[in-house]
Amino acid sequence: MKRALVSVVLGSAILAFAGDGDKVPLAGLAERAVAQSKLTLPGSKPFHLEVEIVETTNPSSEYQGKVEEYWLSPEKWRRTIDAPGFSETLIVNGDQVYEKDTGDYFPWWLNDLVTAMVDPLPMLDLFKQANAEIAKPKGSEKSTSCAYISTNIDRWGICFGGSRGLLTSVFARGYDAEFRDFMDFGGKRVARSVLIDPEPGTHIQARITELTELRDPEESLFAVAQATPAQQRIKSIQVDEATVRALAAGSTEVAWPAVGGGPLTGRCAVYISVDRMGHVRESWPHGCDNAGLQDPLREIVQKWQLKPAADNGSPVQIEALVTFPFETKLVGAQATKQSAAAAKPTEGAANKTGWKGPAVVPPRIVKTMKPDCGEGQSCHGIHGEVVVAVMVQVDGTAGEITVESGDPRLFDAAKSAAKQCTFEPGTFMGTPTSMSFDVVYQF
Repeated sequence: MKRALVSVVLGSAILAFAGDGDKVPLAGLAERAVAQSKLTLPGSKPFHLEVEIVETTNPSSEYQGKVEEYWLSPEKWRRTIDAPGFSETLIVNGDQVYEKDTGDYFPWWLNDLVTAMVDPLPMLDLFKQANAEIAKPKGSEKSTSCAYISTNIDRWGICFGGSRGLLTSVFARGYDAEFRDFMDFGGKRVARSVLIDPEPGTHIQARITELTELRDPEESLFAVAQATPAQQRIKSIQVDEATVRALAAGSTEVAWPAVGGGPLTGRCAVYISVDRMGHVRESWPHGCDNAGLQDPLREIVQKWQLKPAADNGSPVQIEALVTFPFETKLVGAQATKQSAAAAKPTEGAANKTGWKGPAVVPPRIVKTMKPDCGEGQSCHGIHGEVVVAVMVQVDGTAGEITVESGDPRLFDAAKSAAKQCTFEPGTFMGTPTSMSFDVVYQF
């Protein structure tokens, strides 16, 4: 989910385009992309699908699983999911639905990937309603045209590849996917790989291991002996921040820890997923003005207890983006240094100790590393701009790196290059201090 892309400090609506050529309506391009790649559209060829999911950065982690689906039509299909801590058999036959779950929680990351494999743009209506244009996609599938929109309440982006305008990536509130390795099936171009990046350093991939035409399947595959009542099925819905806070059993105020550097006031956000009993099971980073507060905030939020939510009388999982203003202080030696420096005047003034100079001096790059986009790399042949925020440590090395904007296919290369840069650290009142610094890469 490239959730770090979604800043919590947003201004008025801004629309930016990447790519060359004539402009075309974004709504029409999004609809066309879905028609070309969505496996489960009415009239699509029946299929048998097998998918393997793994965290490529840590194959032994809990982010793994297998998915199998037999699909005849939108009204007749069967899906099985098997992952650590959760499995599901789901059969739809007309208005009859059978669901058997092992485990009481359907993880957000798993649901995101399963959805993306069969319905790559579930929020199509959002893009159809956008009154925007985008550079007409041209060239090979490696060329891209992207649109990004920020408003005071949200941010989303979408990219298309090649002259066919295939959907190559999308991020929006609660959904994220990057599509690679397209193959032909049933008159469509279907992504063989779907990837998400829900937090820095975690890359989860769903890869198709089999996609074949389904011919003369056994009718027993779709038999529903007894339908499962709605209240016994696992369903997840998005809610707003106000609903989350209203459901909280206790205070949602955050006692912010002290930090080693960076801004002492600002805003942070997390995207949370809550089970049917009101326990926060996942909290993913969604941007923070001080990167050092992102992980502590996630840990705090995951201890929340909410009242169980319901939809039409049935218990449901809920998801929401939750934002927080923060005010904190420096820790330990940094606090002592700042306290001593506070006695000195700022911006060129002098005091009894003779301090002169600017209060804050930002970091600067001493050694720049170029992203590796050679032959065989996922970013090879892709053009665009990526902005990353680097938390420059007091020793001049790169700490936490957060992507601010750009084409998701370029993120890994940009972050890897930024990690290898060296800096002259920023200073506060003459004292080296950890600070955030934006690095812009042009591909």
